[in-house]
Amino acid sequence: MMKKVIKNIFLFTGFIVGNLTLSHAAIIPENTMLAVKQDIVRNNGSEPVSLDVHKVENDVEFNIIHDFFSGLVSTGSDGKVNPDLATRWETKDNKVWLFYLREGIKWSDGSPITAHDVVFSWRRLVDPQIASQYGSYLENMHIINAKDIVSGKKKTDELGVKALDNLTVEVTLEQPVSYFLQMLAYPVMVPVSQKAVEKYGDKWTHSDVFVSSGPFKLSEWVVNEKVVGVRNSQYWDNAHTVINKVTYLPIASETADVNRYLAGEIDITKNIPSILFQSLKTKLGDQVHITPALGVYYYDFNNKKAPFNDVRVRQALNLALDKEIIANKVLGQGQEPAYNHTPPNTGGMNLEQPNYALWTQQERIEKARQLLNEAGYDRGNPLKFKLLYNTSEEHKRIAIAATSMWKKNLGVNIILQNQERKAMLDVIHQGNFEMVRYARIADYNNPASFLNNFVTNSSNNTFLYSNETYDDLINKAKATNDRKYFQQAENILAEDVPAIPVYYYIGARLVKPYIGGYYLSPLGFISSKDLYVIKH
Repeated sequence: MMKKVIKNIFLFTGFIVGNLTLSHAAIIPENTMLAVKQDIVRNNGSEPVSLDVHKVENDVEFNIIHDFFSGLVSTGSDGKVNPDLATRWETKDNKVWLFYLREGIKWSDGSPITAHDVVFSWRRLVDPQIASQYGSYLENMHIINAKDIVSGKKKTDELGVKALDNLTVEVTLEQPVSYFLQMLAYPVMVPVSQKAVEKYGDKWTHSDVFVSSGPFKLSEWVVNEKVVGVRNSQYWDNAHTVINKVTYLPIASETADVNRYLAGEIDITKNIPSILFQSLKTKLGDQVHITPALGVYYYDFNNKKAPFNDVRVRQALNLALDKEIIANKVLGQGQEPAYNHTPPNTGGMNLEQPNYALWTQQERIEKARQLLNEAGYDRGNPLKFKLLYNTSEEHKRIAIAATSMWKKNLGVNIILQNQERKAMLDVIHQGNFEMVRYARIADYNNPASFLNNFVTNSSNNTFLYSNETYDDLINKAKATNDRKYFQQAENILAEDVPAIPVYYYIGARLVKPYIGGYYLSPLGFISSKDLYVIKH
């Protein structure tokens, strides 16, 4: 069972005022001796596709954006929503919200951050010409007109966000959303500099003109080698930041990641390869950090293309995959087999698993064979398809295990294909795949963060799945945050199987003993501003 790490934000009728507690500082225990050099090196797992907030979709980019930009609010290690660029907020009806920005806040180039930057940024996020993979995020927040703007029916200036003056942002929702503030804390909601974007266009992310608002700013970007962030002296809470430089490496190989850690070249790894996990745990002890995470590892189907436009084929492959073996034997770091699309205890809710989760694996296999036979496949006419994954030793191990299970249990013939991450994402967005490895990490701590992905025409619906009944249930769930609607939605996914949930993530990293303040959030973020280097 996944530990509840992030708490819900409960909204009450009446007048709501934002909590003014702060958690933006590196907390250093008394008598701790700090190193003279406050620089850290983190492996980030891959080369960023972009650092344009509105043109990214994965943790590789958001890990950096999380360090480089500030939003109106942020979440602390206790899961509470805290002021960030906004010092306070208020609402009378949970539909119209006012956010009051801090006086004197500045971009890294010294120019003022204003409410107009916020309006510009959110309009840009839903602009069909930008075509952000997170365009539907504001739609999921139920901001007025977001849905029609994303679909091209209305103009961006009709979005329900206004700058009442330089320091006041008004946001209007179509209906109350109980987790609205949590959604605001996700990196895709951070403002970007209107002046910089309009002046430099697509080149605004180049290191020589890059402008940010967070604890760090871009200093250097050497493609396929490193991204370097240095301390942003203009950051509103710079006085409580200790780290002076963060280097993000794009090492995709988990083994190379560990080897460079052992050689003293990396302070924090991206992962720990499962094949080395037990030996590293024995050898390094407390340097191995395992933390809960709100994430699901998937095999996505292209629901529009044969053979996966047949629900019986999708159901059969889901049933014949032994998720217990993958979670406990292939990986074995604390991952749990996934039968729902929402990890346990997300938003404080434990949704019931489908009936087949209680079957023996042999019972699942027998049902899978029956379904595949009904769909017209057998040993004489075997199911054939291609499984695509992004280059990684771990993804390869899991894919080999999965395909061997399907071959043994169902006689399926599968061709494994691997591509670099950027190329794979391009293939996904073009719809040119049959089955593809993917993952989803929560944007906020609520089942909607996972279940919104399956809504018809959602910008995150890479499965090309559509079910009107499901869409209606999600709309009701977002309006009420009622567990029963989330449960009914999960039940539909268990029947339709638009994707196979394989296992629930954990965060497994190696962290040098001289790194203080380390904390991996359930959403997968490490805040470099909270870190410090101990004398060693």
